[in-house]
Amino acid sequence: MSTKDFIEKDYYKVLGVPKDATEAEIKKAYRKLAREFHPDANKGNTKAEERFKEISEANDILGDPKKRKEYDEARALFGNGGFRPGPGAAGGSFNFDLGDLFGGGGGGGAQSGGFGGGIGDVFGGLFNRGGAAGGTTRTQPRRGQDVDTEVTLSFTEAIEGATVPLRMTSQQPCKACSGTGDKNGTPRVCPTCVGTGQVARGSGGGFSLTDPCPDCKGRGLIAEHPCMECNGSGRAKSSRTMQVRIPAGVTDGQRIRLRGKGAPGERGGPAGDLYVVVHVGEHPVFGRKGDNLTVTVPVTYTEAALGGEVRVPTLGGPAVTLKLPPGTPNGRTMRARGKGAVRKDGTRGDLLVTVEVSVPQDLSGKAREALEAYREATVDEDPRAELFEAAKGA
Repeated sequence: MSTKDFIEKDYYKVLGVPKDATEAEIKKAYRKLAREFHPDANKGNTKAEERFKEISEANDILGDPKKRKEYDEARALFGNGGFRPGPGAAGGSFNFDLGDLFGGGGGGGAQSGGFGGGIGDVFGGLFNRGGAAGGTTRTQPRRGQDVDTEVTLSFTEAIEGATVPLRMTSQQPCKACSGTGDKNGTPRVCPTCVGTGQVARGSGGGFSLTDPCPDCKGRGLIAEHPCMECNGSGRAKSSRTMQVRIPAGVTDGQRIRLRGKGAPGERGGPAGDLYVVVHVGEHPVFGRKGDNLTVTVPVTYTEAALGGEVRVPTLGGPAVTLKLPPGTPNGRTMRARGKGAVRKDGTRGDLLVTVEVSVPQDLSGKAREALEAYREATVDEDPRAELFEAAKGA
């Protein structure tokens, strides 16, 4: 017998009993019909023989509580007419065996009413209803919510990384009802979704998709005596403080994802993720360009003109010495390699050093005499001559 036949046949109608018939009523109806249509009492009557096979098949399903439960659930999912053809399906029925489609397969013959595997095995994985244990329903785990928060770091913490305390508010299992939603701690299984937290909806073509159950909001449980703290949801706002490691090299405005650090899940489901938006303060000395740090270093006029060695500070480390070539102009940028921000691969960017020629505000008598002598020596040199020539030719 195919899965399609199993679902489409109305075994209650075959035995002439209502759907809520007791086991005793089913047994009584079967015995009465079996005596009436038994082949020994109807020799040569092929119609009576076929009727007896149908009766035996119906009794094999409805007389077994496990098979009856699977049969009832399957018909509840797909309707009393079994699978319906989608638009354009010819003949009002499918032209393939449902057992072939889903791998269920039929095992026994029509006379014995056998079925090669429970209907829960065939459809359990697709519709989250029961499994090999006999079609029993199960409430599905739910992933915890994602949590968003913000943190402000100093410039140095952002470059080097830091472990910071974060106070977060998220949905947690309600402590008053232990997450059940019922003040007595005894919620009942949702009758709409039978505890799965999902309901099927038609999508055309005879198949169904699932949505969160509107009655239990996807929990699979309904509180008859709703908890006053969580209003029956089983979840309540809770604040907690946790230590979070912010990786080195983060930038201002960056959003970091920390897996599994969000709200805890329900019924064994995984925790959500924590998203942290980072704000970075300014530094009085250093700036940043991507993975590189920047710093402006003042130098004297003689250092710029004659060249020399200049000590440059680094962020959180010892100073470095850079060689200043003779005739260094104001605003030139030099590079101290490996003294910048931490990259994703663990290496560091560079420190970009911009030279700023410092003009003294107060001169000693000796220094003034020296500069006067320098001016006399370079009186014929006009650094603006080229500028005026270019302006005339433009």
